[in-house]
Amino acid sequence: MLPLLSPAHLDRDFDYLVPPELDEIAQPGVRVRVRFAGRLVDGYLLARLSRSDHTGKMVELERVVSAERVLTPEILKLATAVAARYAGTRADVLRLAIPPRHARTENGGAKKAAVSSSPGSPSPDATLVTDSAALAADTVGPTGTPNAAAAVVDSRDLPTVGDSATGADSAESAAADAAVAALDHSVDAPTVAGEGEAVDVRDRFGTAPAPSRSADHVMVAGVGSESLSADSIESVEDVAAAADRQGEVEPEGADAPVGERAVVAAESANIVAVPADSGGTGLPDGVEWRPWERYIHGAAFVSALGQGKGVRAGWQAVPGEDWARRLAELAAVVVGRGRSAILMVPDQRDLDRVLAECVRLVGDSAVGLAAGLGPAARYRRWLAALRGTARVIVGTRSAVFAPAIDLGLIAIWDDGDDTYAEPRAPYPHAREVAMLRAHDTGAAFVAAGFARTAEIQAVVDSGWAHDLVADRTVVRKFSPRISAPGDSDIAMERDPVARAVRIPAVGYAAARSALKEGAAVLVQVPRRGYIPALACVKCRTPARCRRCNGPLSLPDGRAGHRGETAHSPACRWCGITEAAFRCPACASRALRAVVIGAARTAEELGRAFPGVPIRGSSGGAVLDTVEPGPQVIVATVGAEPVLPGGYGVALLLDGWALLSRADLRAAEDTLRRWMSAATLVRNHGQVIVMAEPSLPTVQALLRWDPVGHARAEVAGRAEVGFPPAVRMAAIDGTADSIAELLSAAKLPDHVDILGPVPLPPGARKPFDSGDTPAEVERMLLRVHRTAGTTLARALAAAQAVRSTHRSDAPLRVQIDPVDIG
Repeated sequence: MLPLLSPAHLDRDFDYLVPPELDEIAQPGVRVRVRFAGRLVDGYLLARLSRSDHTGKMVELERVVSAERVLTPEILKLATAVAARYAGTRADVLRLAIPPRHARTENGGAKKAAVSSSPGSPSPDATLVTDSAALAADTVGPTGTPNAAAAVVDSRDLPTVGDSATGADSAESAAADAAVAALDHSVDAPTVAGEGEAVDVRDRFGTAPAPSRSADHVMVAGVGSESLSADSIESVEDVAAAADRQGEVEPEGADAPVGERAVVAAESANIVAVPADSGGTGLPDGVEWRPWERYIHGAAFVSALGQGKGVRAGWQAVPGEDWARRLAELAAVVVGRGRSAILMVPDQRDLDRVLAECVRLVGDSAVGLAAGLGPAARYRRWLAALRGTARVIVGTRSAVFAPAIDLGLIAIWDDGDDTYAEPRAPYPHAREVAMLRAHDTGAAFVAAGFARTAEIQAVVDSGWAHDLVADRTVVRKFSPRISAPGDSDIAMERDPVARAVRIPAVGYAAARSALKEGAAVLVQVPRRGYIPALACVKCRTPARCRRCNGPLSLPDGRAGHRGETAHSPACRWCGITEAAFRCPACASRALRAVVIGAARTAEELGRAFPGVPIRGSSGGAVLDTVEPGPQVIVATVGAEPVLPGGYGVALLLDGWALLSRADLRAAEDTLRRWMSAATLVRNHGQVIVMAEPSLPTVQALLRWDPVGHARAEVAGRAEVGFPPAVRMAAIDGTADSIAELLSAAKLPDHVDILGPVPLPPGARKPFDSGDTPAEVERMLLRVHRTAGTTLARALAAAQAVRSTHRSDAPLRVQIDPVDIG
C-alpha cells in the first residue's frame, strides 16, 4: 500500500497484513487507514500479493475506509509519471487527483456489489498486503519508533509469488521515466514512438491508432479480479481467456463497482450515449461537418477521431468560431464509439458554456468538475466518471486526473492561461499532464485556442502533434478589420499624435459610428481600479510605500462624490494612506499615473459619450454576457463578456503595459489576450489596438498569425536557452537550504546553474515553519530536454535525502515554472 505521507523519502510502497475480516473489501484501489510509526495515516491499497519479501515484523491494516476502488491502475500510473516529471511524490499527486471522500454521497450513490470468491482460492489467512522494502531504519512522527513494513498480497491476483516488491516498484518507476522521456525526446525528434511503433509525420491524422490494451491496464471485472502483468501476458488470447474465467466468477449483469471493472460492464451493456447519424456522414446526430471543413485536414481529423484513432493536433480556431460547440462535437464523436472524453477549460465561465453544449449533444452523460462545487456535488460527479455513467467530463485543471473509463479524447482550451498551473506541490501544469496521459493511453489529444503557446508549437514542430488551422482566405473572411493607430504614413498625417495619446481620434470615431448603428463597443484595459500604479513626475521612479514597500495607487473611493480631486494615494498592500509622499530618488512630491485602471477609463468614456450606458466587467463583478444594444463595456483582460451577434468595435488600450512586463511569456500572453477580445467582434466590425505598430506581437495580431508568432517565440527562446527548448528547474529557498539540496543532488552532466536571483514579482514564498520570515532567493538549473528526466530524478532523490535530515528551512522545487523570473 502507499501511505499519503509528506516526507519525500517515504514515497514508496509498504507491506501490511490483511486481517481475515477485511479480506473481501481490501481490494486494490480502496482507501485504507494504517498505523505508521505509531500514528494512523491514510493511504491507498495498491495490490494483493500472497507473500512479502520483508522479513521483519508485519503490521495489519487498521481499517478499510471504503470499498469504493477510487485509485484505478491508469491514474496510479499517471500519478507515477507526473511525480517523475516534476520531481515530486506520488502522495502529493494523488492528493490533486482524487478528491476527499464524501461518505454520504458515496454510500447513497453506490450499490453494494455482491462479493463472490472463485473456487480454489486460498483462505484469508494466507493474505498479506503489497509491496516493497523494509522500514526498520525509517522513523516518522514524534515518537521516533521504528516503522513496521506494509503492503497487500493475494495469490488470487498473482499466480506466481516470487516477484519482488522492490522489483515491481522499480518497474513502475521505469515505466514513468519512459513516458516522461518520450515526450522530452519528441521535441527534438521528427517522429514519436507510440506503443512500439514509429509514427510517420507525413500521415497527418491517420497513423496514430489507439494502442491495444497493455498488460498494465488490463483488469477483468470482479472482486477477485485477475491482474495481468507484462510478464504473464503473451498474446491477446490470454486477455480473452482471463475474461472468460472471470465470467464464471461474477454474472455479466451484476453491478460493477468502479475502476477498470466498469469498462467491462459498460461494454457488455453496449453503452452508447449518442445515436449514430443515419444521413451517411458517420457522425452522431448534432455533429456538423461544415464547420470542420474550414480547417485544413479538419474533416480527416474528425473522421480519424470517429474511427477511434489517437490523433493529436494543435487547433487554432478561426475568429468568431463557436469553439464550445466544436469541442462538444469532438466529445460527442468519441462518446458515439462508447469511449470517454475530458475537456479542460480555464475558468467557470468557460466551463458552463462548454458543459451546456455537451449536454445538448450527449445529455446526462456530460458532467462538470470544478473547485467551486461543494464537496458533495464534486465527489458525486467524480464518482459518476469513475463508475462509467459520465462519459464527458468538462472541468478546470483538476479534470486532467478524472478517472474516465476508456479515455478516447483529452482536449484543453486556451492552454496559455495561467490557471492551468497548479499552485500546490509538485506544481504540475495541466497541459503537460494531459500530454503525458494521452501519450501513455493512446487517447486523442487536442490543444485548442485562438492563440498558440510556444510549448504546443514545440510539440507540433517535433511531429508529436499536427497543425489544425484554417487557410488564410478563410481567416480573412471571418476576421474583423484590425488596425493600430499610426500604422501608415497616411494615418500619421491625419493624426500626428495618434501614437502618443491613450485613445486617438480614430478610436473615438469608430466607437461613435458603432454606437450610432446600435452596436456595442468593447474597451479592454489591462488593470482594474482607478489609478492602480503611480510614479514620480520628474524621474519616473515607481511610488512605493515607506512601511511595506508596496505599490502606491489612487483608489476611486479617495476622490469622494463631489468632484474634488483625490490627493492622498494609498498602499495596495497594507492600505495605509501616504499623505506626504516624497520621491526617494529626486525628492519630488508630484506623482503621475503609470497606468489607468478600468474605473477611471469608464469615467472618461462616460464624459466622452454622454447618454450612453457604460458598464464594467472586472474583479469580483465579471459579466458573463450582455444584451445587444448601444453601450460601452469596459472590461479587464479575461473578463470580456460575450455579446450575441458580436461587438461593433473593440478598443484594446494600454498595449505597452502588457508588452513591457518583465516576463518570459509577456508577448505570448499579450497576443492571447488581444485575440480573445478580438474574436468577440463581428466579422465586419473593427478592432483598434493601441500599441506600437512595428512590434512583432502587434504585427501578428494585425495579420492574425498566431502560429507564426509561436514559431518565432520558440526560435527566440531556443537561442537564449529558455523553455520549451530546454528543461529548467527553479529552486526557491534560503541560501543554506538551496546549498544543502544541491550538495545532495547528483546532477546530470552539462547542467547550467544560474543564480541566485530574486523571486519573480508576485511569486509566493515557499512554506516556512519558523516564526521569522526567511530571506528567500531562487536558483535556476538548466539542462537539455533529453536530460530533463535525469534532472528531475536527481532533484527528487536529493529532496528525499534532505527530508531524512528533518530540515525545516523553506524550500520549493518546480520544474518548468510559468514564472521563471
